[in-house]
Amino acid sequence: MNKIIHFEIHAKDQDRIQKFYEDAFGWKIKDLGPEMGQYRLIDTGPVVDTGTETMGINGGMSLVPSHEPVDGQSVNAFVCIVGVNDILESVEKVKNAGGIITEDVMDMPTIGKLAYCKDPEGNLFGIIEPVPMTEQKQP
Repeated sequence: MNKIIHFEIHAKDQDRIQKFYEDAFGWKIKDLGPEMGQYRLIDTGPVVDTGTETMGINGGMSLVPSHEPVDGQSVNAFVCIVGVNDILESVEKVKNAGGIITEDVMDMPTIGKLAYCKDPEGNLFGIIEPVPMTEQKQP
């Protein structure tokens, strides 16, 4: 198996971060309440079946009383990349929702257009507008 099947976003202000991801990507987030440690489930949308594999995962949000990541320091975590249909539109949604673009849109030949961003608490993530499967170079 060895596939990533869940992700977590750590947040001090879960309401602010929930609103950011709902506004930027349309995700549905459900608070499980104090009996579950304020954990929130994140539904990113339906899983896509390509016929040979499934694509897409859902995740959660943990309440973490810690400091925000410091700019200029290397990341010590996995970085999730969100697939989008229109990267320029998504860049604007990220900005309008309170995020920042840390690396501008770059062309990744045969892969797509990629940018890196931070949410309002400094969590790093990427967004990619992949090239159509028929145009991707096979190894």
